[in-house]
Amino acid sequence: MIQGIRLTLLIGPTVAVPAPPLLAEALESVEVTHSDQGRSGFQLTFQAGRSGPLDLVDYPLLGNPLLRPFNRVILLVLIGPLPRVLMDGIITHLQLMPGTEPGSATLAVTGEDVSVMMDLEEKSVEHPAQDETIIANKIILTYAQYGLLPMVFPPPAIDPPIPIERVPVQQETDLQYLQSIAARFGYVFYVTPGPAPFTNTAYWGPPVRAGLPQRALSVNLGPDTNVNSIHFRNNALAPTLVSGAVQDRLTNQQVPVQTFASTRTPLSTQPAWLVNQPNVRRRLLRQSGLNTMQAFARAQGMLDASTDAVIADGELDALRYGDLLQARGLVGLRGAGYTYDGLYYVKSVTHMIRRGSYTQRFTLTREGVGATTPAVIP
Repeated sequence: MIQGIRLTLLIGPTVAVPAPPLLAEALESVEVTHSDQGRSGFQLTFQAGRSGPLDLVDYPLLGNPLLRPFNRVILLVLIGPLPRVLMDGIITHLQLMPGTEPGSATLAVTGEDVSVMMDLEEKSVEHPAQDETIIANKIILTYAQYGLLPMVFPPPAIDPPIPIERVPVQQETDLQYLQSIAARFGYVFYVTPGPAPFTNTAYWGPPVRAGLPQRALSVNLGPDTNVNSIHFRNNALAPTLVSGAVQDRLTNQQVPVQTFASTRTPLSTQPAWLVNQPNVRRRLLRQSGLNTMQAFARAQGMLDASTDAVIADGELDALRYGDLLQARGLVGLRGAGYTYDGLYYVKSVTHMIRRGSYTQRFTLTREGVGATTPAVIP
């Protein structure tokens, strides 16, 4: 599409194949959004003009079998020596916009990542003698035809259900159930494309706030600047401490439950849940049928999920950045000053690709202000 960056479109009903030249030339723009909550999505916009006698009956793209709903779409971006899988998804929606000028008609093909196939059928299923880790692996492996590779991390409190005592019951779609049992512990479930074409990673676990950060975002650094725009928000009402009491179902004793601090890896020196004391929201734990360990794990999960008080929204130029900013990981930010410099968790990224242009809108989060590192590596 632009010098140094090349986009490849694979599409097909069962096995995605390279798009034919007619379809590739009609492709006008691509937009892909990855977020740590909910499904990722894509939109392909094609020029849908009618130019010959054979096009008098209908727009030719509408009859193209490759653009039918529930076909698979894989987008590869070559930036550097190796191609990267930008999206592996399913077509779910078509929108024709005829336009008012000759040749201005467009066809928007919209879809979501392959986890949409996990959200089609509501089920009533029992999972006897299986804890959340086993259930997550079992459900993910039933979608092996989409190349799903499970990456499941055990929750902080594992309580295998004894069938004579309780049996986990699913009364929703597989995707909804995986997300609901993850939310009990402040965990997330999502599907990311790759690492290789035709494969996807199904992640069930805590938000990834450790590991090597991605290439740094640079602000106000002259020729080293790669961020077009950015602004910061600090929401003092976000953190929520949780307290209450639970009647342990094993001992039948009432046990107090209280959270004091986040267990997530700190990304700032002044977390809002700490520096804003005593003016921090407090909520009661209103859940029953738990033992003490489960109650503390769920209260801690509620606190951990609420701690992101600082949010940064911005846009960068992919060519100047020299890489693809990936959601659901860490990135360093420099040039904004001590208060907002440092490491962030990448909550979402939207890739916008047109001929001659590739920009990325991003949202970063962390629990407070103040950099934890003396310098950010470029």
